[in-house]
Amino acid sequence: MSGRVIVVGSVNIDLVARVPHLPRPGETVTGGSYERHQGGKGGNQAVAASRLRRPTLFIGAVGDDTFEQEARRALSAERVDVSMVASLPGQPTGVALILVDAAGENEIAVIPGANGAIETGYVRDCLARLGRLVGDVLLVCNEVPLHVVREALVCGYAAGATTILNPAPAIGIDRSIFGLADIVTPNRNELATLLQAETGRTGRRTDSPTDPTVRARTLLSRGPDGPGVRKAVIVTLGAAGVAVLERVDSGLDGVIPPRPESGDLAAAGEAVTMPVASAPQTAVTSASQTAAANPVEGPDVVAAVAAPVEDPLRATRVGDLRIWEVPAAGVSAVDSTGAGDAFCGALAAALAESRPLAEAVNRAVAAAGLATTRVGAREGMPTAAELEEFLAAP
Repeated sequence: MSGRVIVVGSVNIDLVARVPHLPRPGETVTGGSYERHQGGKGGNQAVAASRLRRPTLFIGAVGDDTFEQEARRALSAERVDVSMVASLPGQPTGVALILVDAAGENEIAVIPGANGAIETGYVRDCLARLGRLVGDVLLVCNEVPLHVVREALVCGYAAGATTILNPAPAIGIDRSIFGLADIVTPNRNELATLLQAETGRTGRRTDSPTDPTVRARTLLSRGPDGPGVRKAVIVTLGAAGVAVLERVDSGLDGVIPPRPESGDLAAAGEAVTMPVASAPQTAVTSASQTAAANPVEGPDVVAAVAAPVEDPLRATRVGDLRIWEVPAAGVSAVDSTGAGDAFCGALAAALAESRPLAEAVNRAVAAAGLATTRVGAREGMPTAAELEEFLAAP
């Protein structure tokens, strides 16, 4: 059975000025060009899921200003259900003011407006009206108040949805929030922010390993102040692809039982390798080697899916976790903006189609790679036909 994608998050209007150079304090810079784009991580992720032909519903808020109808129409035009988008009197629609110079450097000011004024009770009531959410995927980003993020995760889980937290931005998130999610999708920088914050709160050392898969285990383990992520952590690593850490009993994937292998990890009794039976046919190579061969800039960019091979994807078993990588392949990247949103939206769409986690991640990696081949955030989100064509290519 296939379900819906329900997104709780932000919607913005992005006002972009391209100028010869960024102004110094008190300076006026003239010349350049002006653009207006639809944005907000929540809105972008909803569009990414909808373009992949998943029924998608957005829960969020706009103001009562001139941008309200523009934001609504833009989502509706992408077949996103906006019936639960609130209009908040006295609030502006969220706006991002972006200056970009000739070298690509930027300065950004975000005015949350209605995104920061949405109330917990409104989100709770919306989810309650949807009834049972078994088979649905609830995707929540952190561009709305933390108490709203927490309430959405609590209500979504209670209603039976698979819950995904995109911790972007990661400021303020602790175990009382990420411990409520089935899946958490930080990039490398957001992972570091989450772990540094935990060290500051508890004194628990989390900053010594450099391997992101080792560092991410902390999010899945129980800490001094609460439980970890319920099922999986997926770390996006830019040109190095993604690293996936999944609990063996997550219920997100069908796997062949673990089979001991020769090698240092197995000999030490700490880990063994195991095939993920339901994964797509993808090559598993060194992520660092792939990144060196296929550089793509951007902290939350996943360039593309690896080339097909005959052997199934293989995972490493460490305790109650299985860990694997999906390496990135080269694409003609022109703009990394929105690649992380494309990844999250495509991941949610694939899980809502009842695809196993390994396949869902593979499709999300491909969608994020495609998103980098076009300028703009929402503009780069691939359609279902484009994604299938890319995945089918030799």
